[in-house]
Amino acid sequence: MPDEPAELVPRVEEIAFSGQLIGTLEEVKKKVSAMPFYAVKMDTGELTVVRVESRNIHKKPYLFYIVAFKSDGIKVTYSIAPDTSDKMRRAYVLKSVAGILAIVSESFRIDEEKFYQYIDSVIDNVLTSLSQNANQLYNKYDALLNDYRELKRLALELSAANRNLTIQTAQLSEQNKAIDSQLKTLQTYSDDSLMAMIEDWVEVHNNAIDINEFAQAYKIPPPRVEQVLDKMVSMGYVEVKS
Repeated sequence: MPDEPAELVPRVEEIAFSGQLIGTLEEVKKKVSAMPFYAVKMDTGELTVVRVESRNIHKKPYLFYIVAFKSDGIKVTYSIAPDTSDKMRRAYVLKSVAGILAIVSESFRIDEEKFYQYIDSVIDNVLTSLSQNANQLYNKYDALLNDYRELKRLALELSAANRNLTIQTAQLSEQNKAIDSQLKTLQTYSDDSLMAMIEDWVEVHNNAIDINEFAQAYKIPPPRVEQVLDKMVSMGYVEVKS
């Protein structure tokens, strides 16, 4: 059996913030319970708020974040998928946590100074990453644009060369047709004309004729020469010597 692909396991991170419970955990639970998509669990001295965003094929939580409230602060636990940006994931979770804290602000107060410092750090990392990615994308775009311009120039040159070749090909085709026509005219002799040409040849070549040599000299197919020679023999104009 082929090996099964390894299961992707998200990485889990935690971050804690100090704070103060100014109401009761029950009040916090009541307010969070009214929010959709959240599950809450109360233990002794701790309230856990859970949001499961997605599950794997085994129905286990894959993307999630958990906010645990205590009397002196909160602990945030969240998962990061292997194929996603850590910085963007932290920013998304932080946004969600800030939304929960806003809902329960009358019962729980976060240490704003440290929380805002963390927000500032996360946002700065995201913006720096986006700026770097934007520069990389621009550099790639600029390189692709230069390649495109060069390819376009080459395409125009090739198109012009192709047009010239097309014109030259048409001209050569017409020339070939004219030459073929001339050759056909030259190669098309009547029987009488060929017999006269053969008689002249025989007289010059000591009463002998080489069919292939004669055919090549006058650009006439050898079978045509043989045909006329047979006719001349039958008419007694020439004799075949053994």
